[in-house]
Amino acid sequence: MKRHRPVSALPLAAVLLLVVVPAVPQAADASGTASRIRPDPDHPAYWNYRGQPVLLLGGSVEDNLFQIPDLEAHLDLLQSVGGNYVRCTMSCRDDGNVWPFKEVAPGRYDLDQWNEAFWERFERFLRLTAQRDIIVQIELWATFDYYRDIWERNPFNPKNNVNYTAEETRLPMVVNSHPTRTENNFFWSVPAERNQPTVLRYQRRFVDRLLDHALPYGNVLYCMDNETSVTPEWGWYWSGRIRSRAGADDLEVQTTEMWDAWDLAHAMHNATFDHPRIYSFVDISQNNHQKGQAHWDNLAKQRARIAGQPRPLNNVKIYGADTGRFGATQDGQERFWRSIFGGCAAARFHRPDSGLGLGEIAQANLRSARLLTDRFPVFTCRPAPELLGARDPNEAYALSRPGEATAVY
Repeated sequence: MKRHRPVSALPLAAVLLLVVVPAVPQAADASGTASRIRPDPDHPAYWNYRGQPVLLLGGSVEDNLFQIPDLEAHLDLLQSVGGNYVRCTMSCRDDGNVWPFKEVAPGRYDLDQWNEAFWERFERFLRLTAQRDIIVQIELWATFDYYRDIWERNPFNPKNNVNYTAEETRLPMVVNSHPTRTENNFFWSVPAERNQPTVLRYQRRFVDRLLDHALPYGNVLYCMDNETSVTPEWGWYWSGRIRSRAGADDLEVQTTEMWDAWDLAHAMHNATFDHPRIYSFVDISQNNHQKGQAHWDNLAKQRARIAGQPRPLNNVKIYGADTGRFGATQDGQERFWRSIFGGCAAARFHRPDSGLGLGEIAQANLRSARLLTDRFPVFTCRPAPELLGARDPNEAYALSRPGEATAVY
């Protein structure tokens, strides 16, 4: 295979062979559905925000961005390099983070009382991102907060709250296994599974408070979990609740699930791909554990799978950094560009140390990507591998509107 020149060294990471001037988009409707993030009515594999098609590109220093102290400066930096997409896990596991519930004694919480500092941080985050037209992808349940050492101090753990006991709820007080073992009953509380009404009451209370803040904002996407392996009934339940709450306010919302399986053909992913009425977009972040040609091929197969009813394919996590365990810095850059050239609607560098975050290399790639996509009709193009002859695996990729415009990476 021919060696690639690192993307970060290029002023523009693709070669424009022929470019046409796209049609002038219609003015955005300042109210109602058109002002909210939604699949583009003309190009449903991409997003539309404020009445115009938009490609989501991003990177950030953390996944639970609302908890960081220098939030405004970080968002300004993202915006300055062409970014418009961040991840927001509702996680509280890092130093300096706060939990959503009131601490009534050291390490003991009352799930019927709120810690307003948590919700003030969240509201400020939503406000600042909306002001900058930055799209937020929320993950309701930060899976790793409910296992191992974080579960030891999580307010939902029966030993850490004044509201219920392990005997009443069948929740474990210790979970030493990885989330892929699904050994925390917390994620089986929904009526279609183990129907634990006491736990479900407090889970609903948390989600409803989150929605009180998030639903008024049109820049929010909703993902149920991070890297889940539990029953699909869990995510379906919460997607239904979000849609029901939004519908009561005559609002349209977009939901998805993120499965742990690295292979997009794994049966887990069927619960998202095969249920467009439940999930209006698909997060395929775990495909970013794949490398080279396999990364592209897996994406292409799933894109073809839903070609009859296209939906946005998001990558809220693109792994790869020399500091991490999931590929090198070059892998992270290649995955980012293959996602764009593969027809994805969103691409965001994962936080360090497993991704490039919003470091200098990520910034260079974001600038180059926006330079390309602002001048190239990406929304009317498709991946076009047939245009590349005598190509080695992972050597080059084409995005094209045949006969009119083509870009090659």
